[in-house]
Amino acid sequence: MKVRFILLGIVVVAFLCRFWQLGSNPPSLTWDEVAWGYNAYSLGIDGRDEFGKFLPHDFLESFGDYKPPVYAYLAIIPVKLFGLTEFATRFPSAFFGTLTVFLTYFLTKEIFYDPKKKQDDNYSSFIGLLSAYILAISPWHINLSRAAFEANIVTFFLVLGVWMFLLAIRKNRWYLIVSAIAFVLSLYTFNTARIVAPLLVAGFTVFFIKQLFKKKKELFLSALVGILLLLPTLSFLFSSQASLRFREVNIFSNSEVIKTINQEVANDNNAWWSKIIHNRRFAYSTDFINHFFDNLNPSFLFVKGDGNPKFSTQDVGQMYIWELPFLIIGTIFLLRRREGNWWIVPFWLLVGIIPAATARETPHALRIEATLPTFQILVAYGVTIFVGKIAKFNWRILNLQVTTWIFIFGGIFILFNFLYYLHGYYIHYPKEFSGEWQYGYKESIAFVEKEKDNYDEIAITDKMGRPYIYYLFYQKVLPSDFRKTAIINRNSYGFTNVEGFNTYRFLNKPESLAGKKKRVLFVVTADSLIPKKAEIVKKFYLLNGMPILIAYKL
Repeated sequence: MKVRFILLGIVVVAFLCRFWQLGSNPPSLTWDEVAWGYNAYSLGIDGRDEFGKFLPHDFLESFGDYKPPVYAYLAIIPVKLFGLTEFATRFPSAFFGTLTVFLTYFLTKEIFYDPKKKQDDNYSSFIGLLSAYILAISPWHINLSRAAFEANIVTFFLVLGVWMFLLAIRKNRWYLIVSAIAFVLSLYTFNTARIVAPLLVAGFTVFFIKQLFKKKKELFLSALVGILLLLPTLSFLFSSQASLRFREVNIFSNSEVIKTINQEVANDNNAWWSKIIHNRRFAYSTDFINHFFDNLNPSFLFVKGDGNPKFSTQDVGQMYIWELPFLIIGTIFLLRRREGNWWIVPFWLLVGIIPAATARETPHALRIEATLPTFQILVAYGVTIFVGKIAKFNWRILNLQVTTWIFIFGGIFILFNFLYYLHGYYIHYPKEFSGEWQYGYKESIAFVEKEKDNYDEIAITDKMGRPYIYYLFYQKVLPSDFRKTAIINRNSYGFTNVEGFNTYRFLNKPESLAGKKKRVLFVVTADSLIPKKAEIVKKFYLLNGMPILIAYKL
């Protein structure tokens, strides 16, 4: 009963950290978030995405990217309930982020269950509660749960899939089907899962092969369900569209590596041995290893976090600094003691980094979110070991056992870290980084909505990125109306650019419309060159007071 109340308290903390001011912080929606919200809105109206594809199951076309569609479907109900708002768009991420904290307790408890040692259930429960709590207050998980990041939904499905698999091995074999469904759904949610999920399933299958053969009927049905669920998207997974994003960002298409190799061979006068040493396979392997370990950089994990402000507050790491010693302790003792299914934690962590290691931009908190909650489990295990060790000492200071003092000062330091992060996130972060979240669109669109009847055409800059989707979102344009008037340009590389709809035109150089229409309202970035004869109608500012957009007329 006590464990249930503690777990409930942890879930409440997780809920508050993920839902408090969800609609206003982060201060604006990125274009990817807006696309998820509007497509959910569109699917909820006529079952079609923004471009008219009926019930898309293999991909959702978005700015030339072909994304797995699950997030849009998960957002349909919140958008129906709360309207087409920031809160509704982010609701699935925050909701499933909270559920992930809840499931982490049961997952961790199952990982450390060891029938051979017949350990007290309190031991695994303690590690499970700690793991869930550390994830609940994790800057990494909070940041990614508070925006419409589909990677955050993948974390939930992976945790569910692994937990169900372990339960199927130890308890009810029918959980294998639930596990298969969870893993397949992860493939429909985010691209990294298409690498991580199959590797996890392959690893578990090899390790538990004997137990699985004892459950042949359930194994067959689970495999059949998984294959049937995969069939609708199987052809797409091997298509050029599916690999488009990978081709953009992967290290293996980096021509600079080839240029460097050729130059090094040339420096050695094209000697045969130089061609062996300076081999592209060696070069790419080295690049992969370097990028892999970039994601374990202590500065990234414990000091500054991801360099992209969307994934980090920039002054707190992806994890708290106090977690570092316990992560080390937990890793060392996990490898030494090998309790329960201990190997799952390091295996999962290493597999989860592989997709990010193939990308040029590292470290990357979003691409390795599939590693969570393995970091938190290692820290929790380290704390458990530490508490067990110091509990053996009977030293007393001012009539209090040394263990008590450690808990007092340790608790204060952890609380300080947590409050420092929250203070930075809610007080300073919105003002410092509103520009990173395309702040200014909402305010400018509200102004344009009031003024549009006074103009023949509205010319909007696309320098801030994807303005059309913001106009669809904030003006709640009916999808059918958009499809009738949309001016869409698809180039040979598969990228989609919406150049306008209705009276709106989205241009790199809005001033090109000057003189072609009698009445044109221009909306440009604040650093644009504005004609001397222009009359500035309105300026729009970031939360730090810096101008970001300007509306003018000629």
